[in-house]
Amino acid sequence: MPSIRVLLADDQHLVRGALAALLSLEDDIEVVGQVSRGDEVVAAVVTATPDVVLMDVEMPGIDGLAAAAAVQATRPATKVLILTTFGRAGYLRRAMEAGALGFVVKDAPADALADAVRRVSRGERVVDPTLAASTLASGPSPLTGRERDVLVAARDGATVADIAGRLFLSEGTVRNYLSAAIAKTGARNRLEALRTAEESGWL
Repeated sequence: MPSIRVLLADDQHLVRGALAALLSLEDDIEVVGQVSRGDEVVAAVVTATPDVVLMDVEMPGIDGLAAAAAVQATRPATKVLILTTFGRAGYLRRAMEAGALGFVVKDAPADALADAVRRVSRGERVVDPTLAASTLASGPSPLTGRERDVLVAARDGATVADIAGRLFLSEGTVRNYLSAAIAKTGARNRLEALRTAEESGWL
């Protein structure tokens, strides 16, 4: 029986090493590559042709959710399993929208992780049950794509003019999006809106 080929994508070297060691103990799983950045995932998928990408959410370059969408667009035969420390309801919803088949948290038992890899490789959907329940309870993100873009651009304390320049929008439009995001998150200012959106997994 051929092994399930797995590509690991995580920016933490120790975590990647531990995952590789863990999965290599399984007779039917082979780790065929490792990357540390989200913007390296697609090239590695094309080169290594894995059956499954086991991918973190928060990585430099692009995040794991954007990388998942890029993998699906480039090589749909490769399945994506998101593995994250952050069990946020918004992340799960966005991961599914990006085409990921699975979403598990990093403190899952070793045998559960290997089982998730096997099931995702067969095209089954695997979701942490606690996270699935909280996602259903929390509902969808209230933010539009542009409101999310503007909040992300505001993360480093950028001015309205800076955000407008980065996103090719007028300053008035940026202010409108920020005002809408603040209102929808029930915040008093954009820092609070950003914190609420991040904690909910909407960014």
